[in-house]
Amino acid sequence: MVHSMTAFARSTSETEHGHFTWEIRSVNSRYLEVHFRLPDAFRDLEPALREQLKTSLSRGKIECSLRFQANTQQQCLKVNEQLVKQLVSATDQIQHIIGPGQALDPLELLQWPGVLAPEEVDSKALQQSALTAFKECLQQSLAHRAKEGEELAKVIIQRLDKMHGLVEYVQENMPAALAAQKANIVERLGELQQSLDPNRLEAEMVLLANKADVAEEIDRLNTHILAVKDILKKNEPIGRHLDFMMQELNREATTLSSKSLTSGITQAAVDLKVLIEQAREQVQNIE
Repeated sequence: MVHSMTAFARSTSETEHGHFTWEIRSVNSRYLEVHFRLPDAFRDLEPALREQLKTSLSRGKIECSLRFQANTQQQCLKVNEQLVKQLVSATDQIQHIIGPGQALDPLELLQWPGVLAPEEVDSKALQQSALTAFKECLQQSLAHRAKEGEELAKVIIQRLDKMHGLVEYVQENMPAALAAQKANIVERLGELQQSLDPNRLEAEMVLLANKADVAEEIDRLNTHILAVKDILKKNEPIGRHLDFMMQELNREATTLSSKSLTSGITQAAVDLKVLIEQAREQVQNIE
């Protein structure tokens, strides 16, 4: 199955700890590049997140970001008993020094920094919730990459079919092109009123045929076209392999163009190179 390197996924998850929102953006790249934007409380998750991505992806520039909103309704306030005891002891000492006075107001104690604090959340449980939410977003991203990859494969196959048609056109028209070239040479020699040595003429025709022989190029083009179609069926990362095959196709098309004998074959070679470039542009987005 073909997978694109370009995708966007957003996943939200509501847990007892709060609201998680993950976003994963990916674009094409020669290698796997991963960047994270995480709240401070989740920085320790980066190695585990990176490992998950490495097991699922092989190429692409990946940006992962997390937004977390704690569930304040589930939080309980906890009194710092040790601090309160220290404050009461300090107050008793002050009253002992200045003498009897106003009694200590508990509400004033509650306003002292650090006396009241939210109950600590289990950090391991919180991070596990974040990991679970990330897996959901990653699966969504993989599904998007597969769907877009399927569309890319369709476009490439369309181009390959057109390439095959052009190669067949060249193959069918090459004998007539050689015959026309031979007739043209005979006509020019006749215009120059030179005696035609059959042996010399035959040697010139053999030389011309060798220079214009595109049988190998046509065979290799057809082989490469079939190979690309087979590669597209593989269930593994194929982007680099496809990129190499586009280079091979372009090399054969260039050679074909250099051996062209007619304007029709020249145009077919040019159209072939255009189709190869269009396919190569799509290949750049395949993992």
